[in-house]
Amino acid sequence: MPELPEVETIVRDLRNKVLERTFVDVWTDFEKMFKRPENFQRFKKELEGKKILNVWRRGKNIIFGLSEGYSLLIHQKLTGHILYGTWNLEYGVWASRKKGPLSERVNAYIHLLLKLDDGKMLALSDLRKFAKVELWRTEELKQSKEFKELGPEPLGKDFTFKEFGKRLAEKKGKIKQVLMNQKIITGIGNIYSDEILFTSKVHPLERADNLSEKELKKVYRAIKKILSKAIDLRGESFSNYRDIEGRRGQFDKTRKVYRKEGEKCNRCGAIIQRIKISGRSAHFCPICQNLEHGPMAGRPK
Repeated sequence: MPELPEVETIVRDLRNKVLERTFVDVWTDFEKMFKRPENFQRFKKELEGKKILNVWRRGKNIIFGLSEGYSLLIHQKLTGHILYGTWNLEYGVWASRKKGPLSERVNAYIHLLLKLDDGKMLALSDLRKFAKVELWRTEELKQSKEFKELGPEPLGKDFTFKEFGKRLAEKKGKIKQVLMNQKIITGIGNIYSDEILFTSKVHPLERADNLSEKELKKVYRAIKKILSKAIDLRGESFSNYRDIEGRRGQFDKTRKVYRKEGEKCNRCGAIIQRIKISGRSAHFCPICQNLEHGPMAGRPK
């Protein structure tokens, strides 16, 4: 699933392409993605004619601020990614008019096209078809339960170490799970939680409320460092994610533990391990990230 760095990359690119453009038509072959309103024809009628005034991000959500007090929200979910270009319908399949990355197979699962007044299009390629599309009144969106329950932005000015420590002190869950809890901190998922914990030398099974202030500071700094670096490298494309021009992100080249089970740790030479935590995989170095607390503490790895 695209996490904060991937979504931020898309949002920044969209700002350079679509501001002041107007939606003139909508196509889909999968009406179940529309959650608000659920009726596609109503969605289409309400969206057409709206001008894009801004594009921003909240957690993993992409929001287009529109004219007339509306906002278009797209959550790409597991395999979705937004593309920018032009497409022709060929033999029942949408094909990019431009050769190159947009024509690659990973970008071919198009289930939504938003046509703009300059002839360009926004396409949603989504292999698993889990993406969510909603049209809101802007003020209702900002006051919605879903938005109000989201935690702070980890790269925002309000996300201080004091705020971070307070939020973790109240949680007894494992640190890996806590980092991925969108109500505690928004935007971090499986990939970056692994990389953050490796950088800070904290075991994914450590309880958040057991971490010392020194350990908390390491995790806090690692959050800022890893997410900022991932944005600079335009995200991680180990799976389906691509940017709006269909290109791969480059963070994969710097990955230390995520999906590296059985490989050597580049810091100490130990073998990277994988465990399951509530159905989610966690990758870590058993030496660099020694488990300090709890019943498994000190066990030979």
